[in-house]
Order: sequence, then structure tokens, then C-alpha cells
Amino acid sequence: MATPAGGVPSIGVDIGGTKVLAAVVDEAGRVVDTATTATPGKGSGIDDATAEEVEDALVSVIGALTREHGRCTVGVAAAGFVDAVGERVRFAPHLPWRDEPLAQRLTDRLGHRVVGEVHVDNDANAALWAEVRFGVAGDAEHVVMITLGTGIGGALLLGGALHRGRNGMAGELGHMQVVPDGRLCECGGRGCWEQYCSGRALGRAAAAAGSELSGPLLTEAAQSGDPAAVAAYDEVGRWLGVGAANVAAAVDPELVVVGGGVSAAGELLLAPARRALAGSLVGAGHRDLPELVGARLGPLAGVVGVADLARDML
Repeated sequence: MATPAGGVPSIGVDIGGTKVLAAVVDEAGRVVDTATTATPGKGSGIDDATAEEVEDALVSVIGALTREHGRCTVGVAAAGFVDAVGERVRFAPHLPWRDEPLAQRLTDRLGHRVVGEVHVDNDANAALWAEVRFGVAGDAEHVVMITLGTGIGGALLLGGALHRGRNGMAGELGHMQVVPDGRLCECGGRGCWEQYCSGRALGRAAAAAGSELSGPLLTEAAQSGDPAAVAAYDEVGRWLGVGAANVAAAVDPELVVVGGGVSAAGELLLAPARRALAGSLVGAGHRDLPELVGARLGPLAGVVGVADLARDML
């Protein structure tokens, strides 16, 4: 295949609950080529994978693309705490990384196939950057990104720039406590937002409403008006709006963008979230409410954003 126009191609990699997706992305944010492999881990999935197994999967998909496209800049989107310079994953609740020097390890293993060094970023930062550069947030200055997948992640754009914070850990919205002494979270805390608003939370809500469905089948059932499926999305959407109101009270954004796999349900999720946001945000009757919208780039936002960030780092 031909190399994308505009110079060195860039590869973005996103690690999901069931697959690792890598994509060659051109300077206009277009995906030129992709490679995937199953997410490692036995039993319940990636929570049981070793650091070496995840690293092997990353090298595999990146290597498949560099064989076709030659040397590339490379960015990896990780669901966890990534330091401010994009080198180490300090902690990842759903991944086996604890203070992992991932950028250097991948750079060493990939060698001449990488231009510069591998850049590692938080997956929600990557998704937000993609929406700013190529999606729904292009004209906004103050944006909250909420990504709903296995867990829930977040990112902040303040004054037109990604806000990473002192340690690179700003935007870890999923681990705000919303229920004191609530459900146990993988991070070690209790009552975290993602325990009530995420893919796993959706599954629990569906089961509590009497549905055995999950994933796309649950979405299809809700779109067809199945009461249990609709109730599950109403429940998770309500928690989405409550959490979004808490964040909006802190940073006063003009836009809240919802991405990640669960957001594919569209208005089934977003409509109850808007109602809960309006009902929960302090001073709602005396301010302009932030617009709450679905992400435009969908499941490709992470790879597109981190590929663009890696190119910018070069």
C-alpha cells in the first residue's frame, strides 16, 4: 500500500477489552490501513493478562503495519494514568501496568521501524484530541470528553489545549466518587462513577431490569422498545448526566462529548443524560448549559487522536 501523503505516516494503537486496534492515520485524520489482534488474557479477559502479553500484542499489530508502510511515528492510547511526558503508565485499573516504562520498552523492541520514540497517552486524551482536530469539538475552547467502555475515562480541553495536570493524570473522571461506600472499583476505591456508568454498569443494569442481553443485542432490543433494555440505558444515562453535571460545575465547559463503545447507543443514552445534567447542574436556570453530544469519530477516535499526537511530538 502507498504511504499516506504529507510525510511520515503515523500509527495509532488503542487497547480495548476484546481487541487491540492499530491504524495508519494520515494528516487529515483519515484511517488508511488497520491491523487487529485479540486482546490477551484468560478467563474474564484483559484483567488477567500479563504486561508482557499486552506488550507482545502491541508489537504484533504495529509490526504488521510497518511491514506495509515502512517507518512510522507511533502513538499508543492506554486506559490509565500516563505521565505528563508520555513515557510511563503509572497505573491502569484494567491493564497489568504499574509504573510501566511503556514508551521506552516499545521503542526498544520496534527499533528502526519507529521514527523518533513511541508516544504513550491516556486514551481519553487521545479521543478528545481527535474530536478537536477532526470531529465535533473543532470550534470549542472548553470541552469535557467522557469515554464509556469497559470503564469510564475522561479528558479536558481548557483554553483550547489539552489539560494534563501536574502529573499527567487530569481528567480521570471515572474515579470520582459518586456513591459513598458504594460498589468496589478495580482502582481499589468504592462508589466510583464508572461503577454506575460504563459497559459493565450497563450489563448490571440490564440484568437488574430482567434482561439477559448485552452489547449490540441489548442496544437493538432498546431501539425496538424492549422495556428492560430501555430501562438499562435510562439508568446508565441518568448516571452519565449526574457525573457530567459534577464535572461541568468544576470546569464550566461549553461542550460535553461522549464517546467510547457504549455511546454507540446514541439518543438511548444521551437523552436521559441531558435530562439528568439539566436537573443536577448547580445554577442550571441561571447559566448556559453545556451541550452534550455524541463523538463523531466513534471507536476510531483513540487511534486517530494518538496517531496525530505522536506526529505532533515528532
